[in-house]
Amino acid sequence: MSLLRVCAFAKLLSRRSLIEKCAVRVSFADCCQPCASVRGGAVRWISGTSLQLQNINVSSRIPKTDEAKKRALEQFQLLDVLEARIQQLQCDVVLDVQHAKVQFMKAPSHARGTSSGKGHRSTPQEKTDIPKSGQTGDKGSFKSQPRRWIEKLTQEKKNKLKKQQHLQQKMQICVKEKPPTTSSKGTKSSLMSTGTTHKTISTGVKKSRGHSKLSDEIRAAVSSTATTATATAMAGAATVPQKASKKKRKDSKIQKEGTELTGTDPQGTAEELAEVEELEKRLNQQVSHWTLSSKPERMQEGSVGNACQDISLSICSYLEACIFAGDIERAHHFLLSQHRVMSRRKHLNTGVYNIMMRVWAKKGTLNQIGRMFILLEEAGLKPNLGSYFAALECMGRNPNCSPKVVSRCLSQMEEDGLSVDDLFNQCVFRQDERDMLLKAIRIVKPEYQPSLNMHTSQCSSLLVQDFYTERADHTYPKLDFTQEDLQERFKRQLSVEQACTITIDSVEAAKPVTENMAKMRELLAEQRIQWQKILLQALRESKMILAKSNTRDYRLNLYPYLCLLEDKEYVDIMIQSVANLPPSGESLKILARDLGNRVFTKYCVRQKHQNQTVEKLGSIYNAYTDLLAKDTKEYDVLPREQWWKLEMEQSSGPTLQGGETSWPYIVTLELGTYMVDMMVKNLKINSDILNPAYDRKLIPILYHMYTFRSTRQIGFIKPHPILTQMQQEAMETKLTFDSYVMPMLCPPVPWSSVKFGAYLLTPTKLMRTVDGATQHEELLEKCQNLHAIYDSLNQLGNCAWKINKPLLDIIISIFNDRGSDKLDIPPPLSEAPKIPHFNPQDPTYTASEKAHMKRQVINAKKKCSEMHSLRMDALYKLSIANHMRDEIFWFPHNMDFRGRTYPCPPYFNHLGSDVTRAVLVFAEGKLLGPKGLDWLKIHLVNLTGLKKRSSLQGRLEYANTIMEDILDSADNPLNGRKWWMNADEPWQALACCMEIANAVRSPDPTQFISHFPVHQDGSCNGLQHYAALGRDVIGATSVNLMPCDVPQDVYSGVAQQVEELRARDAESGLKIAQVLEGFICRKVVKQTVMTVVYGVTRYGGRLQIEKRLKEIDEFPKEFVWDASHYLVRQVFNALKEMFTGTREIQDWLTESARLISKSGHTVEWVTPLGLPIIQPYHRTRNQVLKSTMQHINLKISHDTKERPDTVKQKNAFPPNFIHSLDSTHMMLTSLYCYSSGLTFVSVHDCFWTHALTVDTMNKVCREQFVALHSQPILQELSNFLLQKYCTGVPTEAKSKKYQEYRRLLMLLAKVPQTGDFDLQRVKESTYFFS
Repeated sequence: MSLLRVCAFAKLLSRRSLIEKCAVRVSFADCCQPCASVRGGAVRWISGTSLQLQNINVSSRIPKTDEAKKRALEQFQLLDVLEARIQQLQCDVVLDVQHAKVQFMKAPSHARGTSSGKGHRSTPQEKTDIPKSGQTGDKGSFKSQPRRWIEKLTQEKKNKLKKQQHLQQKMQICVKEKPPTTSSKGTKSSLMSTGTTHKTISTGVKKSRGHSKLSDEIRAAVSSTATTATATAMAGAATVPQKASKKKRKDSKIQKEGTELTGTDPQGTAEELAEVEELEKRLNQQVSHWTLSSKPERMQEGSVGNACQDISLSICSYLEACIFAGDIERAHHFLLSQHRVMSRRKHLNTGVYNIMMRVWAKKGTLNQIGRMFILLEEAGLKPNLGSYFAALECMGRNPNCSPKVVSRCLSQMEEDGLSVDDLFNQCVFRQDERDMLLKAIRIVKPEYQPSLNMHTSQCSSLLVQDFYTERADHTYPKLDFTQEDLQERFKRQLSVEQACTITIDSVEAAKPVTENMAKMRELLAEQRIQWQKILLQALRESKMILAKSNTRDYRLNLYPYLCLLEDKEYVDIMIQSVANLPPSGESLKILARDLGNRVFTKYCVRQKHQNQTVEKLGSIYNAYTDLLAKDTKEYDVLPREQWWKLEMEQSSGPTLQGGETSWPYIVTLELGTYMVDMMVKNLKINSDILNPAYDRKLIPILYHMYTFRSTRQIGFIKPHPILTQMQQEAMETKLTFDSYVMPMLCPPVPWSSVKFGAYLLTPTKLMRTVDGATQHEELLEKCQNLHAIYDSLNQLGNCAWKINKPLLDIIISIFNDRGSDKLDIPPPLSEAPKIPHFNPQDPTYTASEKAHMKRQVINAKKKCSEMHSLRMDALYKLSIANHMRDEIFWFPHNMDFRGRTYPCPPYFNHLGSDVTRAVLVFAEGKLLGPKGLDWLKIHLVNLTGLKKRSSLQGRLEYANTIMEDILDSADNPLNGRKWWMNADEPWQALACCMEIANAVRSPDPTQFISHFPVHQDGSCNGLQHYAALGRDVIGATSVNLMPCDVPQDVYSGVAQQVEELRARDAESGLKIAQVLEGFICRKVVKQTVMTVVYGVTRYGGRLQIEKRLKEIDEFPKEFVWDASHYLVRQVFNALKEMFTGTREIQDWLTESARLISKSGHTVEWVTPLGLPIIQPYHRTRNQVLKSTMQHINLKISHDTKERPDTVKQKNAFPPNFIHSLDSTHMMLTSLYCYSSGLTFVSVHDCFWTHALTVDTMNKVCREQFVALHSQPILQELSNFLLQKYCTGVPTEAKSKKYQEYRRLLMLLAKVPQTGDFDLQRVKESTYFFS
């Protein structure tokens, strides 16, 4: 073959027109692996053999040596094979072929060897196939090789033609025998073949959804055709019949299994098959109405992408860090090093290349942008909006840019199906990027104005249509602040978040300062100054080492992440973590995660400053206050809608929403571990600092040790006892927190997208997830309409709060005294039991005495650790409350993956304990009105827990009879009769006593301004939802869905039922039933009844009952085990009898989840408000993080590459589904309360409002519950699951997979039957929420 022929052939391959000429297209990279050839210096795979060709020059001279001749001949032979393969593929009319670029090296003109030491290692087989440089092979065998390769290709083609003819015959037979099925759009089949890469082959033929066996055979044949090339080239043509025989054996085996499965009851099977066919027919009719976007992906299909996802995210975060730190050269070299090697290139996506494009766009270097486009093409990737945006921005920065270049770019965009408006609606802009983009476009379109998406579409759910469309009667509440006040508050909050930390006074500062305390504080201050200097030096040295040690460009290292902040900021973060370390130490993993997260938060805040978003945020927020302030006009728009409108009006400049690349969990952990290692190695103290009698030597203040948690050994960082003693004795007056720990000083930014809302600068997730889990966020981003979710979160976050100062002062006085276990105020560590000291080597102790004393030591240490944790928790809460005592503040909200809402500040919020709830009141006060005082009294009785079975009137009368105790509690809480201390919720009861006292002593109680929140609690809310779903009359009555004169107590009802069963067993002589006489009460069964609806097992229920029985002093302890076993069985039996519909629904949900997860999918559903939910339970895999300190073993249970955890999926589905319904009910109530002008907050199924508006809230609450359950919830769930998991599944009736599919299909189609309960009765039920 001449050199001209080589060049012509190479040119032929490089032409794009080849794609159009081919009737059908094949991807070389996917379908023709033997022919895949890569760029210069990389590896070419020919029949599984790696051949490295480097530094080869073209020469017309004929090679002189035999060895050189062989090498040249070898190259020409390979080209013969490639040419033959191309011709074969061009003739192929079955496969869909995508053209891939194949580049050729120049032929050698010298005798230098072709192999390189740095290249790919060849296997022993490879070494025999290709002679190395310097070896002389047998000439005869060498010459025979090309003939053998051609023979293989010919044989392959013959086999392929035979299969095509065989398939055509079958299709003709099938057409004659069977009537045609309804055809639908062609689908892609993904098939995995042994020894091949994952291929997606588009047949281009419209296939029916009837899932006939023939269509499966077509797919199998196409797959075998596509993959035989590789197998043939590697193993020879003889392997084809061998594989065919294996396939026959496999088919016969499946046939036998199918016969065994279906042959037992022919009549029953026929009926079942008929039923399945009917269901499939119905599904096929419905499938056209369903959105294709929610069609499930097979686990295997997503696995490759998911495997690359974490690595891709790591690459993106590394490049962003390099660029932010100003090290553009490092970022550029790193990207090129990833791109050059095929094994690493697969982890790159278009977004990675776009990161570097944006850098070159800022610099205006269009030639570098062009190179990036070339790299994209080489990687087989298509430019996206971000790519074109970078190119156009660059053109906008070039004053001499030719209009032709801009036109060419815009036309290429149009060819790719992208519009100019998409750039402005979907791209995230920084600094002046948007202006530069607009400037470039106006070079060719001078009159162009961006058409912005105004997000005008409303929530599609019928439940909230009235809320969004009928606004004439709505009265949205205003905040009790002027616009100027709110703008000033914004500035204060912004300064707190810019600092990322806040230092406040501890409530222990009120204690008198002793001489020893002053001494310890001074010593600690001196030490911290010294530690800061040492850490600063150590950090700078380690950075210098890391900067030089990165010899391999493709290796990710921590150097860029250590350059994001000032060195002093890293040191401050480390010093803060030492101060917060508990005496018992902290897990290395938790400590490292916290350190890494603090760095990330500061980095995000600095990014926003660099991107100039802070100035724009201030401008929009100042305009937004016009909606909230009391001294401005009334609006009929929601906060989210107003924010969107303001963003559209101020569209110039940077984008506020998104733009920051989140760090993978592993990066956060690795950075944190590096910082912990630095602290352990460098922070030291003099051993004689507290006792001069000791020898002076420097000792570490932190120790890295190992401890056991259950059976697992984990790394632990423990402070030295000297440091612990100094910190405890100093009782320092200052506490430093991260800024997000504090409530906000201004109303939160309204949630308007998945990535934007809540805090001003601090990054916050809309949905809380396990560290590293990304599937929830991906699902949310695909969701088009979450308006109702955003609006309910915004309504909850817009509630203003203040501190109940008189009550806070009482709590702080008890806290600083000696605490109180009865009142839930933890005592100081000085009250902790002393840890006994003994010498294990002392011979005077017997073995049993030593064991007893060891247990005493362990128990004392455990008690001390628990007391310290509780004390610090209370200290943080009370100190934050005391810091905010003269402030008005807000709690931004987000949600968990089931949709349940939570305040973002973790320590101090209204979801906390009795103490924290008691010190919180609404900032806005409202008149009590005619019934407000009565509601305060009823609320007080509810808090005592004394009159649960009494009517509201009965509770009110009881409150009136104890008015003396109420007033005495308010006047003399610590020195009077102390009636309030015996309440279930003592501190909230005391706060209510004070409010009632103030109201009754006012001139006119109806005109009294009350800030106090009154609660209305659901009556076993989980069972309420089950009873409503099943329309279960008996269950509905038990949980107060049915109107009754007095409240029904389901716990007492179950206790009564269990007592009847016990009495019957006692009469028949059962010993344990006789022992339990007189001990079965409401308290014993309450927790189990409450949690059984949320999926508690018999094992968990037994532990709950065992705990309650141990609390009864009179109950004989030797019978606790048997009694708890007996009682949990009876409780489950009683519930089964009382809630028949509930059990059926629970079993249906459980079995559905079991079959879904067994088929390889995680369970997903959508709430009635449109919130998508996915259960993140997968089989646990171990991932090891290697650091210089230790190897951290991470147990990853949310990895979508792993199969679902069937047990967790099935056990969690019923409770998670019910939680998603109770969150939907809460959100609906919050929205309609907002439109009625109410103040509303919730603690899951406990709703709070002013005493004046309790009746209105109760009406809304009941109406929304009825509206929610009037929807066909279970039927809609069934339809969604059928659509998600039962469409597009092969239905080869004899396969095992089909049997599982059939079971799932029939189960999901049979929704549990419902009873006769009339939902409208809920509106009349007084005690539904009370």
